[in-house]
Amino acid sequence: MKLEVSPYMLKFRHPAGTSRGILTEKPTYILKLYDEERPDVYGLGEASVFPGLSPEADHRYEFKLWELIANVRLGAATDLSRFSSIQLGFEQAIWNFQNAMHEGGATALYYPSPFTEGDESITINGLVWMGSYEEMKQRVREKVDAGFKCIKLKIGAIDWKSELSLIQSLRNDFSSSDLEIRVDANGAFNADNVREVLDTLAALQVHSIEQPVAPSQPELLARLCADSPIPIALDEQLIGLYTRAERAEMLDHIRPAYIILKPSLCGGFGGAEEWIKLAEDRGIGWWVTSALESNIGLNAIAQWTARLGVTLPQGLGTGGLYTNNFPSPLTLDSDRLSFNPLFIPPHPDIQFHG
Repeated sequence: MKLEVSPYMLKFRHPAGTSRGILTEKPTYILKLYDEERPDVYGLGEASVFPGLSPEADHRYEFKLWELIANVRLGAATDLSRFSSIQLGFEQAIWNFQNAMHEGGATALYYPSPFTEGDESITINGLVWMGSYEEMKQRVREKVDAGFKCIKLKIGAIDWKSELSLIQSLRNDFSSSDLEIRVDANGAFNADNVREVLDTLAALQVHSIEQPVAPSQPELLARLCADSPIPIALDEQLIGLYTRAERAEMLDHIRPAYIILKPSLCGGFGGAEEWIKLAEDRGIGWWVTSALESNIGLNAIAQWTARLGVTLPQGLGTGGLYTNNFPSPLTLDSDRLSFNPLFIPPHPDIQFHG
């Protein structure tokens, strides 16, 4: 077996605002796994590293990729327990390769199911990035007009009064039964202002808030989760917890209403499934979101998610973010994400190394 890797820089169609700054591009790595005797039958995966958020995003990263390449050639194991994005990309490449072997050639299949047969779809939320008040207002209107029943707003970048005004105008136009509003603060608030924010959002019947304060404040988060007037979901809090014991301890201490699973950041598919089991054992809800993957990773994550029997809207609507994305079998009709079973993936037009 041989593994090859290609670095790839994704270019945002529009600048994407977060509380950590404005994104115009994002690095990723595409993995290709194949048997050298049949190079036309291969599996693709994506290691979607996230500088500033992924703990593994440092000088060790490419060394770990080269170690993995060498060990695949040798038939040896590689410890990827602290490299979530590489773990996920390698899992994807393995599953895609196995399906390619079954199909006799390149395929977009990772996890066959009624979803990949075109018989089922996934409900997703409409993601509205941070921007000026007018930009966000226009983006919200576009999502609502497109048929989304659940909107997720990134907050914490522009002034809170403007963001609050936007949420108020949304709620004036749509009741909570007509439109679910989620907000993602990415840790933008602090002990001095977070309770006022929670009370205000509760009055506007906001569904939930993701990571209201930074993950470095577990005691504050535990107190907030104990008496918050709206459900609190944890996102960044899951990053960097590598063992089952660490994950269970965090959930037992903070007791969030929900956890948000980004497989690229929480241990690949295997790690995410462990998080789900731990959460469900404690009565904690969850949903899945992408971590700004290209269409290669997004397709794999959507197929994996579809097999989990999800009912809540998922955060998988990032396929249109980039100008240089790859062709995708995923299609979006209103707020329903579907798979085209007739899609034949072209070989990505990139240079692999290995």
